[in-house]
Amino acid sequence: MTVAEAGPTLEEVFDLEEVDRDLYRSNLVYPDQHALYGGQVVAQALLAAGRTVEPGRPPHSLHAYFLRAGDASRPTVFRVERDRDGGSFSARRVVAVQDAEVICSVSCSFSRPSAGLDRTVTAPPQAEDPEALPEWTLPRLFGLSSRLPQQPYPDASWPTRLWAKTSAPLPDDPLLHASVLTWFSDIASGTSAFEGSGERTATSLDHAVWFHRPLRMDEWVLMDLVPQTMAGGRGWYTGTVHDAAGRLGASLTQEILSRPRRR
Repeated sequence: MTVAEAGPTLEEVFDLEEVDRDLYRSNLVYPDQHALYGGQVVAQALLAAGRTVEPGRPPHSLHAYFLRAGDASRPTVFRVERDRDGGSFSARRVVAVQDAEVICSVSCSFSRPSAGLDRTVTAPPQAEDPEALPEWTLPRLFGLSSRLPQQPYPDASWPTRLWAKTSAPLPDDPLLHASVLTWFSDIASGTSAFEGSGERTATSLDHAVWFHRPLRMDEWVLMDLVPQTMAGGRGWYTGTVHDAAGRLGASLTQEILSRPRRR
C-alpha cells in the first residue's frame, strides 16, 4: 500500500495490480475525510476493463452506478466480466469491491475506430486561454493542473467550466488518456448551478461518458457542465469535454441524489 508524503501521484492512481485473470486491485490508500472519490473508482474500472480487450479497441462509452460509499483508506478490487468480443466491439462489465461489498458497477464498451462522417453541430463553449489564467487547485485530482475561466453560472456553488491537463507528459496510450479523462469528468457537478443547491447535499447516483474523438490529457481540455432538470429529489446534468482547438472529445451526463443539508 502506498501513500506519498505530499499526497498520491497520478501514476499511483492508475497503477493496478493484476491479481489473477480479469481480477485487478488498486493498492493506493490515502487519508480522506470524505468517501472515496467516485471518479477514481470509475476511471480505474475502465482501465481494468481495457486491459482485457485486444489492442486497437479504445473505449467508446461507459455507464457507472454508484452503489455504496467507498473508503479511500482501503484497497479496491476490480472484477471484470468479458460479456462479448465481436468483430468491431468488445463489451465488459466491472464491479468494484471493498470489504466483500460492491461499491460501484460499470459497463464499458470498446470499439475499433473506423472511417466515416466527422461532424459536430454545436459550437464549443467560449473560454479564455488557460495559459493566461491563474492556477486553480482541484481536490482529489493528484497530478492534474487546472485553470478557472469565466463561469457561465456565476452564482453556482461549484465551478461548471474547467480547464485541466496532467502536470507531466503521459505515454501514447489511448486507454490511459480515456481513463484520466474519466477521472476528471466526475470532479464537478452541473447541478451546482441550480438555485438553492448550496443548501442541499448531493450524492452521485450514476455517471456516463461517451468518447467521440481521442484527446490527450497532457494537453489542455475544457470541461463544460450544463444543468438540465431537478425533480423528485434527483438532479440531472450534461457535459462536454473539448480540446484547446475546439474538437469535441467526449460527452458526459450524471444524475445526483439531492437532499436538504443537515443543520
